[in-house]
Amino acid sequence: MKFAIYLLSAALVATPVHARDKKTDDSPNTLTHGMVQMTLEVGKTTQAEILETFGGPNVTSIDGTGQEMWVYDRHATVTSNSSSGFSIGMIVGAGGGDVAGGGGLGFGKKKSKSSQSSRSMTLIIKFDRNKVVSDFRSRSSSF
Repeated sequence: MKFAIYLLSAALVATPVHARDKKTDDSPNTLTHGMVQMTLEVGKTTQAEILETFGGPNVTSIDGTGQEMWVYDRHATVTSNSSSGFSIGMIVGAGGGDVAGGGGLGFGKKKSKSSQSSRSMTLIIKFDRNKVVSDFRSRSSSF
């Protein structure tokens, strides 16, 4: 019985360790209003730097004045789940799952909450003949 309690205690304390995803917040395709403001500078930022920071654009075109234009349009749905409370499982002794055989059964209560939101970001960048940013506009929304 003491061994089973020890195992249960160890299982409650142990936390699995997961390898971190290699993609970081500064990897390509991280398109946020803050990243746009930090990265783009008219007359300085090149197409190569933009590709490295944001990845490839969704649309490329030439406007009426002959300027190359890139459009980034990204959408994300964010779901967050949280739970609180406690839960206690079954302790099985050497004699099986019944209480007489050394096992026990515990009950718990758990509350959970889920929320979902959507984010959208559109970035339009115009380039001069030297493939350097000549103008840009961005728009973001959350709902």
